[in-house]
Amino acid sequence: MRRLTTTLIATTLGATLATIGLPALAAGPLSPGQMDAASQVFVGTAQCEFNNTITVTALPGQAGHFRLQHKKAVYTMVPQETTTGAVRLEDAKAGVVWLQIPAKSMLMNAKLGQRVADACLMAEQAPAQTAAK
Repeated sequence: MRRLTTTLIATTLGATLATIGLPALAAGPLSPGQMDAASQVFVGTAQCEFNNTITVTALPGQAGHFRLQHKKAVYTMVPQETTTGAVRLEDAKAGVVWLQIPAKSMLMNAKLGQRVADACLMAEQAPAQTAAK
């Protein structure tokens, strides 16, 4: 019963935080590979196609965790290890993935398999974008 109550409180708290625009609480410590991926994440505001913007910031007090905001949606993103060299941040509960490669970034809805925002550029990606043209 205690475990069920704890789960219910955590689920309710996470839903409440999302409702008021705060990121949900992340579970568990990150692996060394995830922490390495976190060190490669570009933070700041990315300019995307169709005048969209995405803001990525580090979460204070939660090493390796990030807050991603797109329009009114706020997600708690955790880095995932990849074999391709791409940086991948994921909010598994929301089904949202932020992919970062040298020339651009994109926000994906993994549940629907659709791009939410594409051709997003952080300041660090501008030189790679210019070189690609």
